[in-house]
Amino acid sequence: MRTSAPTLAVVMIGLLLLTGCEEKQGNAAPQMPPTQVGIVTTKAESLPIKNDLPGRIAPTRLAEVRPRVSGIIVERVFEQGSRVKEGDVLYRIDPAPLQVQVDSADATLRRAKAAQLQARQTADRQEQLRKSNVSTAQQYDEAIAQLAQADAEVAVAEAGLASARLNLQYASVTAPISGRIGRALITEGALVNANGSEALATIQQLDPVYADFTQSANDLLALRRAFGAHQGNGEADVELLMDDGSAYPHHGRLLFSEATVDATTGQVTLRAEFPNPDSDLLPGMYVRVVIQQGVARDAIAIPQQAIQRDTAGNAQVYVVKEDKTAEIRKVITGRVYGSRIMVSEGLKPDEQVIVEGFQKIRPGAAVAPAEWKPEGDQAVDKKTDETAGASTGIEPKSDSKDL
Repeated sequence: MRTSAPTLAVVMIGLLLLTGCEEKQGNAAPQMPPTQVGIVTTKAESLPIKNDLPGRIAPTRLAEVRPRVSGIIVERVFEQGSRVKEGDVLYRIDPAPLQVQVDSADATLRRAKAAQLQARQTADRQEQLRKSNVSTAQQYDEAIAQLAQADAEVAVAEAGLASARLNLQYASVTAPISGRIGRALITEGALVNANGSEALATIQQLDPVYADFTQSANDLLALRRAFGAHQGNGEADVELLMDDGSAYPHHGRLLFSEATVDATTGQVTLRAEFPNPDSDLLPGMYVRVVIQQGVARDAIAIPQQAIQRDTAGNAQVYVVKEDKTAEIRKVITGRVYGSRIMVSEGLKPDEQVIVEGFQKIRPGAAVAPAEWKPEGDQAVDKKTDETAGASTGIEPKSDSKDL
């Protein structure tokens, strides 16, 4: 069977076209699926504005135990470092010399009363004689004057006896306030003087306690202007962080802020009061005072792990656009709230920020977003957010427009 030339040419062209299509299909790269990423949706919320400031613990009351009479210490009654109540006997001074003074004053009073009785009887007789015109007016006046003098002598003797008895009472040195007493500064056998400068012991009231801390005057003024929510009336929420970073379980209240600024440091002194039922806070202890001085309204906070840094150190995040592609965006960050950080510029509510998986993408890459679920208990982070947000500096001025 013969095949014509035109038919053979058509078959050859068809084979060539078929081979070219197969080669083209074999060399084409397969389409990559979108990258799976974890996202959070931004929302506007109110966040507390708190400052973390250094402070020291001070007792609410401090009293030095001093003797009111001079004498020899014969007994120390209290246990060092224990709790004492107001009026408890702490020391006993030798009462013998003081008892002698009481006996002497009592005898002086009895003698004055005897002289008073004699003067009164004389005055009564002179009064009867005066009525009978037997005694002269001068004798009667002298008897009345002697009676008045005797009454004064009795009053002086009574005061002397009261003073002697009071000194005898002071032989028992008592606690002027309730609190924890320190070490004994005087031992038995020591001679103490009522006018001496040395204290016998020191008592500190440690429940509640004060936390004295300072804040920059510039920071305080900037916060007032930016947030307008400074509370200096004792109602401000105050928290305490121990030196190891742990939170003190009891909240305190702000008592006052100093009306003047220290000219040498530019700091304003503030004082807060905290309950101390377990005596965990001791005078002189270093603490961090977290004080709420305002509220940032309509603020946006995202997980800290979503923040990246460029070569210049500027913060940036990946945002999912409407076409499901990733866009990198510069942001300005502010205060830290536990595991989250506030973004003052660069984000709006209801935007999807990539938190997990951004290491595998680049700007413009297609992504498959899914709601991010952090590891661990989210309730713990939420509680931390409520007590965090502390900073020693002032936020960028852009934050104030979101308040």
